[in-house]
Amino acid sequence: MNQEEKNLTWQRVSVSKEMREKLHGHKSFVLWFTGLSGSGKSTVASEIEGMLYKRGFSTMLLDGDNVRHGLNHDLSFSEKDRRENIRRLGEVSKLFVESGIIVLVAAISPIAADRQAVRNMLGADEFIEVYVDCSLSECEKRDPKGLYKKVRKGLIANFTGISDPYEVPVNAEIVIPTESMDIRECADRVIEYLIINQFIS
Repeated sequence: MNQEEKNLTWQRVSVSKEMREKLHGHKSFVLWFTGLSGSGKSTVASEIEGMLYKRGFSTMLLDGDNVRHGLNHDLSFSEKDRRENIRRLGEVSKLFVESGIIVLVAAISPIAADRQAVRNMLGADEFIEVYVDCSLSECEKRDPKGLYKKVRKGLIANFTGISDPYEVPVNAEIVIPTESMDIRECADRVIEYLIINQFIS
């Protein structure tokens, strides 16, 4: 703790997370979608958000690329900045959870320790890891943003899954194989998990 942090005091608030959840009429938690670029994280997360919205739930989707246009525009793709990118996404997610909102985060988040750090920021029943399982060959075949082509041409260095590691989740709460299931089937699997485990009704 530096000198400036020693001068900070946590300010108590009069409205609790539980009060905000009651106002929204449901629990608040994070659905954290991790997987390779092109695996379908953003597509599936967006589909699920639409389904939750239609059911009357308050949601916020934090897409990794979108957040880099604003909050994280100052970060590069160095190892240090990638970790900071995930830390910031975690902190923002925590704020939304405190506000009583269901948060969906779609970010590659390749390092297991970084994902665990976000889990540790939240309560035991507030973080649900969703592994969007898709092989590198299929992701490269899809290449929706043209990134893999740039990597193969040497235009992008330090790319997750090729020159940088992706650590596959070993204990993800939900696994959705986007090669063998379509978008709606994947979304239905997540919704089913939420209902069975009483996150939503």
